[in-house]
Amino acid sequence: MSHWQGSKLSLTTSNSFYDALFNRSSFTTFTLMGIPGLESQHLWLSFPFSFMFLATLIGNGAILFLVATEPTLHTPMHLLLALLMAADLTSTLALVPKLLFLFWFNDRDIAANACFTQMFFIHGASVVRSALLVAMAFDRFVAVCEPLRYNSVMSHFLVGRLGLVALAKGVILILPMPLLLQRLTFCRMAIPHTYCDHMAVVKLACDDTRPNRIYGLFVLLLVVGLDLLLIGFSYGLILQAVIRLNSRDATCKALNTCSAHLFVILVTYGPALFSSLTHRIGHNIPPHAHILLANLYLLLPSVFNPIIYGIKMKEIQTKVAKCLCRGPP
Repeated sequence: MSHWQGSKLSLTTSNSFYDALFNRSSFTTFTLMGIPGLESQHLWLSFPFSFMFLATLIGNGAILFLVATEPTLHTPMHLLLALLMAADLTSTLALVPKLLFLFWFNDRDIAANACFTQMFFIHGASVVRSALLVAMAFDRFVAVCEPLRYNSVMSHFLVGRLGLVALAKGVILILPMPLLLQRLTFCRMAIPHTYCDHMAVVKLACDDTRPNRIYGLFVLLLVVGLDLLLIGFSYGLILQAVIRLNSRDATCKALNTCSAHLFVILVTYGPALFSSLTHRIGHNIPPHAHILLANLYLLLPSVFNPIIYGIKMKEIQTKVAKCLCRGPP
């Protein structure tokens, strides 16, 4: 009898250990609520999201194809642009298919592991995108301030390393988010959002979520704060160099060199900062407006980046025109 009780105690201890190691949240299912207050409009809302999805696939895919197949586009700026398009596609593919299934078929359920995976790819791609914009700002700085050394400084080897650093930054900073969430017990399963946003999931937990909240704020400050500071520093030096130019033509050429990247920065950080501000000071703004903004700041860069670079970069315009006008042999 004593031996049986000892075995039972040992088994109970073992089960407790495994429960702690493999948290029950890994086997739960969350429910995505979509856009609260606009549930009756989900079908109509699917049309603009479908359009943005198709525009992203076509635009980003076209630029990736052009850069991959045209040797004349294997320049540092175009290679960084291709990496940016890949990050945009990753973010969009992680977000939109589930969103459309929710809108079209009312498919709200998402397994916890799938939810954490979606979170990792959406937030990770956003961090990679931000890091690539810093790399592109450095590229523009070298092009304007050190044009004679551009080819030696911006080598393909450096571009590859910048791409790997951006990827590593996204993985290292975002991977702890789902890992920390797996330690929590969740009291509620309904996520008032269209995707598994980190803070939206954190708010469902019963446990102390201060580590999750502090880490989320740390990532936000490190990514948005530090990256914007580095971009601003690069463009401060570029502006200083442009002011010193005596030639009006040289000044216009230097500004035109940076214009596409500046538009992309505005499209990327503008909606994100606006969304962040409305969360903190816009208490009278309805929840559906917050969620729509959160979706738009993820999707708008993916939609507009190919358009901006297609309009502002003559090399891409020329290659697109060549492909469109190429007749049958």
